[in-house]
Amino acid sequence: MTKGGMESVEVFTTEGKGRGLKAQKEFLPGDVIFAEPAYAAVVFDSLTHVICHTCFKRQERLHRCGQCKFAFYCDRTCQRAAWLNHKNECSAIKRHGKAPTENIRLAARILWKMEREGSGLSEGCLVSIEELQNHVDSFGEEEKKELRTDVESFLEFWPPHCQQFGMQFISHIFGVISCNGFTLSDQRGLQAVGVGIFPNLCQANHDCWPNCTVVFNNGNHEAVRSMFHTQMRIELRALSKVSPGDELTVSYVDFLSLSEERRKQLKKQYYFDCTCEHCKKQLKDDLMLAVKAGESKPSADTVKEVIQLSKDTLEKINKARMEGQYHEVVKLCRDCLKKQEPVLGDTNIYLLRILSIASEVLSYLQMFEEAADYAKRMVDGYLKIYHPNNAQLGMAVMRAGVTHWHAGLIEAGHGLICKAYAILLITHGPSHPITKDLEVMRVQTEMELRMFQQNEFMYYKMREAALKNQKIQVMPEPSNENAPSLFHKKE
Repeated sequence: MTKGGMESVEVFTTEGKGRGLKAQKEFLPGDVIFAEPAYAAVVFDSLTHVICHTCFKRQERLHRCGQCKFAFYCDRTCQRAAWLNHKNECSAIKRHGKAPTENIRLAARILWKMEREGSGLSEGCLVSIEELQNHVDSFGEEEKKELRTDVESFLEFWPPHCQQFGMQFISHIFGVISCNGFTLSDQRGLQAVGVGIFPNLCQANHDCWPNCTVVFNNGNHEAVRSMFHTQMRIELRALSKVSPGDELTVSYVDFLSLSEERRKQLKKQYYFDCTCEHCKKQLKDDLMLAVKAGESKPSADTVKEVIQLSKDTLEKINKARMEGQYHEVVKLCRDCLKKQEPVLGDTNIYLLRILSIASEVLSYLQMFEEAADYAKRMVDGYLKIYHPNNAQLGMAVMRAGVTHWHAGLIEAGHGLICKAYAILLITHGPSHPITKDLEVMRVQTEMELRMFQQNEFMYYKMREAALKNQKIQVMPEPSNENAPSLFHKKE
């Protein structure tokens, strides 16, 4: 079953998992299997005034819609591109007196599109919105209460002159949003800024060790001629070789958790029991729980004690980060690492989590040498756990490379930046802004490395001058958020 630009995949029914996607031809790592524009998408409530409502890029200055005073755009190009989807919303916001929450806005956009185009298959869609899973029957009491509130708020917002839909169908739409809403990120891919519905992507089943990844592409409206504009879309990219007939899978959660924790998360958020090979055989769990090898192996009680201390410390760290007390975070990390190092193995996830926070916060505080040491250890652990073409691994290696550059460790920094670039070429593609940034860093560090090898003294003199220009940016303020997860699910 294929349709408009989706010739390379087909929908099939899998035993016990419902529908899935299957490859129709061979793909190699980095190949785009398909690109899909959003059926409907909205910016998060908290960011409506700083993110463009068309391309979801973060911009310094945005144009506001003169009618509803709610929607913001990069420029007239983005505003014109948005009008078809914003027209009904604009008049409904004016009539209602204020904009409703992101869930209500997204449901309204879906239903306005159905009103315009009719139900059934939209162009390029393998399945219709009616066919998407809603899991409403699996909702707990709290979720059912939230659903009732959303439906009531929606009915208050929905204009009386628009097509009317039954309560059951409106509930179905909210269920679809809850289970299938995809997280949209800003142009750097570092912050979740909105939520959208992509019907074809929704057909891809989960695997903790998937053969595909999804990247959000904000599109390009900056070209002078509109014929060169590209629209906002997601891209499903191959991570490893895919043969015709292979199921296409993506990971709904970060792999860096024990199989039991991943299964709990998947059951809670997506209502299914993960039966992938990594969960069934608990692959890599031994690495994630590794203890120090050697003659004086720590006792089970000591390990238990240190893991509990790590969990308690992570809670204290979160609190200190929320309050912006970064020196306190560093102290907590150093104290915890002293207790962890004689007991936990190099790939233990509790050790890796502390190393990750320590390197990020120390980089922000410009204590680069100590940060680089922790970042290197973190990356060494990650490389043994993650799939070699994992986007989060690529981002972590990139951060470690930049940290080493700041610490003046040019050889190690360049090596890490090259490694990160090789990963992100596959996961994000050469035209993604973050890959382009990385290519600039790779070229710069290569030049510096050549200079360093020819004349160390001159290199350090030149570096001192270059640092005043801050060619490679100082780290952004540490974020309390994890990297955006694949599907948007309110906790």
